[in-house]
Amino acid sequence: MNRFADPAGFEAALRALPAPDAAAIAQARARQAELTKPAGSLGRLEEIALFMAGWQGTALPRADRVVAALFAGNHGVAARGVSAFPAEVTAQMVANFQAGGAAINALAALCGAQLSVVPLQLDRPTGDIAARPAMTADECLAALNAGAAEVAADAQLLFVGEMGIGNTTPAAALCAQAFGGDAALWCGRGSGVDEAGAARKIAAVGAALALHGPHCTGPFETLRRLGGREIAAMAGAILAARLQRVPVLLDGFICCAAIAPLVAANPALVDHCLAAHRSAEAGHRRLLARFRLEPLMQLDMRLGEGSGAAVAVHLVRAALAAHNGMATFAQASVAGAR
Repeated sequence: MNRFADPAGFEAALRALPAPDAAAIAQARARQAELTKPAGSLGRLEEIALFMAGWQGTALPRADRVVAALFAGNHGVAARGVSAFPAEVTAQMVANFQAGGAAINALAALCGAQLSVVPLQLDRPTGDIAARPAMTADECLAALNAGAAEVAADAQLLFVGEMGIGNTTPAAALCAQAFGGDAALWCGRGSGVDEAGAARKIAAVGAALALHGPHCTGPFETLRRLGGREIAAMAGAILAARLQRVPVLLDGFICCAAIAPLVAANPALVDHCLAAHRSAEAGHRRLLARFRLEPLMQLDMRLGEGSGAAVAVHLVRAALAAHNGMATFAQASVAGAR
């Protein structure tokens, strides 16, 4: 496990990211050229196989051990009426996850992912970001490390999800702080708030940016002031995965917002990530453009929980099945292209 000893250690890790294995990519590309198909005919499936080869350091990558972590946290800003649901739904949904009754349970089981559910001090909502910092430095560091702890040493692919009533509000604030634009640009309808709720959300994000913006001097401080426990945990998991060279499937808006401050500081962070899908949340499209990632799917999903990433696992497995399982021209006694 990659533990971040202090805020400086977290930001130092972000500046010292390992690169993919160029030799493994070259070997995988050479294999692609010999498979019984026209060059490039499997499109993005071929790109996925090369991506996985580079991060796993082998010409024959696999996705047998898929790790999924779902983090849950409560937000003080929810008291401002920024969500269509009351804050107690967070704990109720955690119970549902633990009982196996949610969408992510069904989708993780289907793709064979090892799913863990990690509630983070649900009895202690974060500070209301419109009036105070979300977390102390110690609380933010603990959340980052809770995420890092979920990246198993033998993981071949990781995805993370979240649950937290009101969390699209801090997510919007993180995006605006990281990439600019006013509150209205990044605030969507989230869980389905009405016009009045949307106005309250925009006002809360605007107040948070005005209060904290001058103090957001780096990724850690931005996460601490504007984020949430489950949001910081996702950021910690994704950075820890990079340090362990574990490829990541990014889910939707909140998952991507969690790493927005990190990507703003070092755009190379997302080199080990695939965008699983583009959600129906408008801000997600803008984030993926900033990340320079093209989504694998567009299914108009907006549930969170890691649900879109769980579906995309099947695409990764399809890419690797073709890459690893096809015969070469020589093996099949088929003439290659002239």
